[in-house]
Amino acid sequence: MEKFDVAVIGGGPGGYVCAIRAAQLGNKTVIVEKDKFGGTCLNRGCIPTKALLHSAEVFEEMLHATELGISAENIAFDYKKIAERKEKVVSRLRNGVQGLLRAHKVTIKNGKATLTGKTTFKVGDEEIEASKIILATGSFPANVPIKGADKPGVMNSDGVLALDKCPESVVIIGGGVIGIEFATLFNTLGKKVTVVEMLPNIMNGMDLDICNSMKAILQKRGIDIYTNAKVVEIKDGLEVVFEYEGKQLSAMGEICVMAVGRRPDTKDIGLEELGINMNRGFVQVDEYLRTNIPNIYAIGDITGKIQLAHVASAQGLVAAHNATGENKVMHYNIVPACIYTNPEIASVGLTEAQARDKGLDIKIGTFNVNGNGRSMVMQVSDGFAKIITDAKTGEILGGHIMGPRATDMIAEIAVAMKAEATIEELADTIHPHPTVSEIIMEAAHDVEGLCCHKA
Repeated sequence: MEKFDVAVIGGGPGGYVCAIRAAQLGNKTVIVEKDKFGGTCLNRGCIPTKALLHSAEVFEEMLHATELGISAENIAFDYKKIAERKEKVVSRLRNGVQGLLRAHKVTIKNGKATLTGKTTFKVGDEEIEASKIILATGSFPANVPIKGADKPGVMNSDGVLALDKCPESVVIIGGGVIGIEFATLFNTLGKKVTVVEMLPNIMNGMDLDICNSMKAILQKRGIDIYTNAKVVEIKDGLEVVFEYEGKQLSAMGEICVMAVGRRPDTKDIGLEELGINMNRGFVQVDEYLRTNIPNIYAIGDITGKIQLAHVASAQGLVAAHNATGENKVMHYNIVPACIYTNPEIASVGLTEAQARDKGLDIKIGTFNVNGNGRSMVMQVSDGFAKIITDAKTGEILGGHIMGPRATDMIAEIAVAMKAEATIEELADTIHPHPTVSEIIMEAAHDVEGLCCHKA
């Protein structure tokens, strides 16, 4: 039986980072992956969707090139080639992950791991022993019990990303991050899109100003959005029947996308037999990411915390240190969230509603993208920055951005919050001009009503 100090089960963004860090800390480390390294994020999520969205964004820019003084004729896209490029990006990054693991002398095992004891597990017929085991098996697309959901053409996010032909019309069940990103993709490529969301708002959990603004933008672009709507049935021809405002309506699509969240991939890996505490399929962990069995840890989507790749990676680092004898605590109060729509959306910390629900005395500053020079140059007029602060101390409680490169800029507010900088310190930080990042500085000035570029 081969023996290791640390074993990581799952090679996604949490697992492979965890394995590398464990090896860096001097542990003999093994990682087991049943499918492809990089997990959902790299193979069926973050990276492939952003590759498709980037192609769509370039296509849209070319359609409006004449406004920039550039002549372009017969502009068209080849979705098969777009999909092929997506696969090339994914393959290159996946090979990079395996290269990093080998460079850090992490032993790689391919196959499904099943726990056989507190320190042992099997991969096929091979039994392996490890002093510490870290579970990082990820998640898979959820389904809801809708009549007709098994019809051909009804698919989850994995199915959409496997397409090599662009559908002419799409009905998306679910207006969360995944659903809205797919809506943006196909709408940008000129296809008919309908979104049916059961909750009162799309992108539930984001700041309400962001939700309302993005809904208006998408509707202006021709996307039909129904919130507070319940899907009843999917009929032949992919006619999606739903209840909306007391009426029964329907929408037709060449494909129907089920974008209703994700479920933990914890089945048949020996968790129940070992007595690991679970809740609705999620593995229960403490602040140190330990399960109820002290030498077994869990990270990523299976913990039921925040299902984001960067959270999984952060958990992986914490778990690796703790498996080596440290006592690092995992914190979730400063976690940026990004949505790759057009314009992009990003947030960190509390929304305005959350801050008010907590009874906090707050001050808010905002600044619109249409007052920003760089955004005007880029022909973008939709969006804003919004910063929420403690009225007494100036502590930054949350930041929300809609605009060009919002997903890159949100890190600035996250760092300020982590460093416990006040809103005055953020406002006094000289930002380069002309950049879109100036909207953060302007919003910071606006908290005290001192924004020079706001009428």
